[in-house]
Amino acid sequence: MGALLVGYGASYPPSAVKVSVLTIFPGFFESPLETSIVGRAIDSGALSVDLVDPRDFTDDAHRTVDDAPFGGGAGMVMKVEPLDAALSTLPDAHVVVLAPAGAPLSQTHLDRWAGLEHVALVCGRYEGIDQRVADHLADEEVSLGDFVLAGGEAAAVAIIEGVARLLPGVLGNPTSTETESFRDGLLEEPQYTRPAEYRGWAVPDVLLSGDHARIDAWRRDQRLERTRQRRPDLLDD
Repeated sequence: MGALLVGYGASYPPSAVKVSVLTIFPGFFESPLETSIVGRAIDSGALSVDLVDPRDFTDDAHRTVDDAPFGGGAGMVMKVEPLDAALSTLPDAHVVVLAPAGAPLSQTHLDRWAGLEHVALVCGRYEGIDQRVADHLADEEVSLGDFVLAGGEAAAVAIIEGVARLLPGVLGNPTSTETESFRDGLLEEPQYTRPAEYRGWAVPDVLLSGDHARIDAWRRDQRLERTRQRRPDLLDD
C-alpha cells in the first residue's frame, strides 16, 4: 500500500481547508498549485493540497488501476479497489467524484466546500470510474459541464481555485466575492477601467459621476438585465 504522493504547504492551522486529489497524473497539478491565488492560499496556510496516486494502492507489478468494462464496450474503467484503498486513508474527507454524469458544478458547491475542513476530489480517467465508487464511497458526484474531457484533473484545478479564492485573507480585497457573478442568482455587471474613452468607446457616464447611489442602482440594473439576456435560466427559479 502506498501513501500520499505530494503535499503542498508545510503546516496548516485547524481552520485551513485541506483538499486531497486522487489522480494518476499528479504532475498535472504542479504549476497550478504554485501560481496566483492558489499558490498564495497555500503559502498563507489557508489551503493545503495533497495529491494521492491510486497506483500507490495497487498490489500487482504493473500497478494496474483500470480494467475492461463488464458487458463489453470501448475503453477501460478505473477499478474500485485502488480508489477504495486510497480513500480509506482519508476517513474524514467529504468525497467528491468528478464525472460527466454528476450534478453541474455551481458556486453553491464551492461556497459549501470552502466551509469544510477536508474535501477529496476523485479524478476519473479512461472510460470512467467503476460506479461503485460513486454509489458507496463518495458523498456526491459533480460535473464541470456538459462536455467530456480526458479526465477529472482540469475540473479539480477549477474547484481548487474556486475554493481558494473564498478563503479568508486570500484575496487582496475581501469584498471582491460579494457582488460577482452567481451571487444572488445573477451575473456580475460590466466592469471598466482607465482610459474613460478608447477609440470612441466610452465608459458609461454614471460610473464617472461620483454619485455612489446612482452607481449602485446602475450596477443592480445591469446585473438583472445581463442575466435576463445571457442566462435567463438563472431567473427561472
